[in-house]
Amino acid sequence: MSQLTATPLTYLARHGATAWSMSGQHTGLTDLALTPHGEEEARHLGGRLRGPSFEKVLTSPLQRAWRTCALAGFGAVAEVDSDLVEWDYGEYEGLRRTEILQKNPSWDLFRDGCPGGESPQQIAARADRVVGRIREIKANVLIFSSGHFLRILTARWLGLEPHGAAHFVLSTASLSILGYEHDVSEPVVRLWNSTAG
Repeated sequence: MSQLTATPLTYLARHGATAWSMSGQHTGLTDLALTPHGEEEARHLGGRLRGPSFEKVLTSPLQRAWRTCALAGFGAVAEVDSDLVEWDYGEYEGLRRTEILQKNPSWDLFRDGCPGGESPQQIAARADRVVGRIREIKANVLIFSSGHFLRILTARWLGLEPHGAAHFVLSTASLSILGYEHDVSEPVVRLWNSTAG
């Protein structure tokens, strides 16, 4: 994959598949391993990341992210950043959306957060810290994390409220790229949820 612009790019890599991502269960701080399919996805993702150079590689401390990072070929240079952990789902950890809606029919993650877990404002504050650090680097950055956190990070990159993240869907082992239109005053999404070759 070639560099798309002269301004810095931030590559977002969602971790490979886990048992819960495949079953649709909310996986926040539960530290699940990748499935064999997830490990294969991570290696494929590594092939797609050959080419661009990165000033910094950051990964969530959760094993599904750092293992994806390692299998993609960046384990030796990655730094663990605790702000990159997935949303703390509190009482909804391990539940499928349909199960949550049975308890709370009007529930919306990006509006309501989770009882006993993080609010959208709390996860947005973590995302804002990450965005601030990335923008200070002024060079290409690669991030390995989880789906809902990366969606919030993207919303905050664009200056959207946390609920804006509801419009960005991410597949496992997907690659997305954040950047700028003309200069750093115009943040944009340059690639989203790419899983193809």
